[in-house]
Amino acid sequence: MKIELIARIIGALVLSFAAWRLGYAVTSEAQPLYQYITRWLGETGVIFLPYLFGVVGATIGMLFTPHLTTRPFFWLRGKIRQLPVPTLVAALVGLVIGLIISALLALPLSVLPTPLGEILPFASAVLCSYLGVMVMVTREKEIFGLLGVRFLKDRLSRKEKEETVLLDTSVIIDGRIADISQTGFIHGTVVIPRFVLNELQHIADSPDVLRRNRGRRGLDMLNKLQKESKAPIKISDVDVPEAREVDSKLVRLAKDLGCPIITNDYNLNRVAELEGIRVLNINELANAVKTVVLPGESLTVNIIQEGKELGQGVGYLDDGTMVVIEDGRRYIDQTIEVTVTRVLQTVAGRMIFAQLTGRR
Repeated sequence: MKIELIARIIGALVLSFAAWRLGYAVTSEAQPLYQYITRWLGETGVIFLPYLFGVVGATIGMLFTPHLTTRPFFWLRGKIRQLPVPTLVAALVGLVIGLIISALLALPLSVLPTPLGEILPFASAVLCSYLGVMVMVTREKEIFGLLGVRFLKDRLSRKEKEETVLLDTSVIIDGRIADISQTGFIHGTVVIPRFVLNELQHIADSPDVLRRNRGRRGLDMLNKLQKESKAPIKISDVDVPEAREVDSKLVRLAKDLGCPIITNDYNLNRVAELEGIRVLNINELANAVKTVVLPGESLTVNIIQEGKELGQGVGYLDDGTMVVIEDGRRYIDQTIEVTVTRVLQTVAGRMIFAQLTGRR
């Protein structure tokens, strides 16, 4: 904000002086407009007209200078920061090649008759620079691969690819990944792409209260992950400009890097599997580590509500598994011992059916 204020002040001063000089020049007696201005405004108006020009110039400078100076600069700087280093190097190489070609074309073009000899060298420089940048950026992998520049062809080494996992937005908001990372079960580097972080920030700034709370929880979980995780955490600036949606970017990036995605998003899970990408689903992990219960075993359950069927009571184990007890309705708000009769595995998780111990 201080830089923008300084830009406004400088713009107001510069444009005010320029406008004052313009007004002074217009009202000069040597100018053809002098008689018309005098007839319209009078001698007094002619004296004050340059100052009026100065006030208008200062106002325009104060209002519009940031839009022409600081804001485009900060926007361009933000875009450059989002670009990966290989893309920046490719663009720079393409620009240099384009300028070299345009310099070779400038000499024969400059001998053409006026105005072609003046316009075509400049136009060729702009066109060659643009084409050089676009060709190098869009084909950076193939071109640098042919040249043997492996650090640009492969953004991560093979070892890093094998030991890298990507996180998506949903698993960060969920928060369980922070606890899992503390146990040491995750090997290698946990990579969070910049576009995932940007989506979290966008959700945290949402006008909807629920989305805003989810976004802020995700940012808190990310902060906890960086501080307490046993696995290294890396924020990657590698982008996939040809994909627009965050999930599409994540799938393309995982495919390019040859690494798995950690998620609990069902749709992303299915799309990634169709693309041949290994997916580590937090919900599947949670179901896999639940306590194994077999028919005939006894459990101690606190019945908290009635079930859908007549006389049923419902309780939950410590891991969240639902237990449906036959004739358990009359024991609501009581802790009783039950015997498992059968175990049902569903898409939503596992459900245990039981009856009161001692009943046949």
